[in-house]
Amino acid sequence: MSGFCRNSNRVRASVVKGFALFFVFLFSASLYANPPLYQVFAEKTQTVRQARQELQGILKLVTSRPDLFPAQKLPKKKFSSREQRLMIWHTWHNFLQNILILDEVERDLSNLQGYNSEQAKETGFRIRFAAFLAEYRFSMDFIERMENDPGMHITLNEAVAEMQMPADTYSRLKFRFLNISRGMEFARLNSLYHLYGKDHQLSLTQGMDADIKAIWNAGKGRGPKQTLKNAVRISKDAGFDAWFPLQKNVSEWMGDVKVRRHGRSLINSQQINYLQTKLQPGDILLERHEWYLSNVGLPGYWSHAALYIGTPEERRAYFHDLDKDLFNGQGKHFESYLQQHFPRAYAASIQRQQDGHLPRVIEAISEGVSLTTLQYTADADSIAILRPRLNKAEKARAIAQAFFYQGRPYDFNFDFLTDAELVCTELIYKAYEPDSHHRGLRLPLLDVLGRKATPANEFAHLYDTEQGTATQQFDLIAFLDGHERKNKAVIATEAEFRQSWKRPKWYVLVQDTALQSQQKPKKTTAP
Repeated sequence: MSGFCRNSNRVRASVVKGFALFFVFLFSASLYANPPLYQVFAEKTQTVRQARQELQGILKLVTSRPDLFPAQKLPKKKFSSREQRLMIWHTWHNFLQNILILDEVERDLSNLQGYNSEQAKETGFRIRFAAFLAEYRFSMDFIERMENDPGMHITLNEAVAEMQMPADTYSRLKFRFLNISRGMEFARLNSLYHLYGKDHQLSLTQGMDADIKAIWNAGKGRGPKQTLKNAVRISKDAGFDAWFPLQKNVSEWMGDVKVRRHGRSLINSQQINYLQTKLQPGDILLERHEWYLSNVGLPGYWSHAALYIGTPEERRAYFHDLDKDLFNGQGKHFESYLQQHFPRAYAASIQRQQDGHLPRVIEAISEGVSLTTLQYTADADSIAILRPRLNKAEKARAIAQAFFYQGRPYDFNFDFLTDAELVCTELIYKAYEPDSHHRGLRLPLLDVLGRKATPANEFAHLYDTEQGTATQQFDLIAFLDGHERKNKAVIATEAEFRQSWKRPKWYVLVQDTALQSQQKPKKTTAP
């Protein structure tokens, strides 16, 4: 981040200097409007040298962190924690800032008026070429390292609101530098450079020679291969963009289509009120909604997960004994912390919804990460409450993380590698994700159709396998099990919940048949 701050300071300093010169011009027409060329060249030389050093340092950092940036080609996508993704994004942000600074140097010197001598033209060209070389060389080196992780393009292409980075920045970088026209431009400019000759008095010359050598070496081997791979990746990305709206529409349609028992769930309002008495902030809700087409594409019996956050009053009562200094060391209560740091989400959390109910749940649904009422989310056929065996500080952090994601769109691509869009269990996973300062929950990641994900069914599976062990992470608070033939949900046992993850997708049909066979009278032979 220090490099980024320094880069930002240079840009701001340049802007301030521009305004200063403008006002000098207004006050005194006798003064020249532009600084002399030698001053411009000196400033641009220093800018290029510093940006090149920054890029060199970033590549050294990348090389020293194989845990973040693999040194060898991985056979499949590597999943990174939220903490690791933040470090990757900071590195990427710093890299881009220096590329933009070099862009600015090239643009300024190309538009500069006053090349009143051949020597000035040559000096201006050399500085521009030095900026071009640094961009080209270190971008190829950076891309080569990033391509070792098949999932890195997802992380680097993500829109990161915290850093004001738009989506698809990595694809744009690859398109720009792994492009045949960039290689042709290098060859053209390099010929001019040889025509003009080196200026050994220019402090950039040694770095230029090193960059030229590195670019030629890349052109002998990796460069063309990477350019070809980039073309394939761009084609894939374009195809995905064209197909994605169809996938999104199909997913939304399947999520809304119910083939039987329309407008009615097995869990009734009295049972929802019963659940409300059992719930605490930080609890996880597992849900099953029968007869929806979307169940076909979801692995296992449990199809949805949500996080119970409670109302402001419930949170104040539950977290009243937390150390105030946990929240930025400002002596603030947790509720004040949420209100200050997530004002939009907090405002939504105190707005009454249908039938005057306050939101008590945050969940990723087709409309996006939303604050919903318990009456809305518990309008299901089966539901279970799991309570993480974590202290209140961990649960407060999880709720704050969920507030951070509020409003983000639903991830119809079902890929945990991205934070810009989230699927239901991804919200739980990332809210409780462990890092160097927090224990969190250790939730399994499965390969689902080539993507890393934690299906809702895995929460029940995890509970079953960890039950009674030293590593148990949850307690079961309640389990309402839907029975189609009984036309209601009933309170079920822990043993039944432990077996629930083994149920098939269309368990309701098997359950129906089993109940019917149990009720048939047994045939007896005549005496």
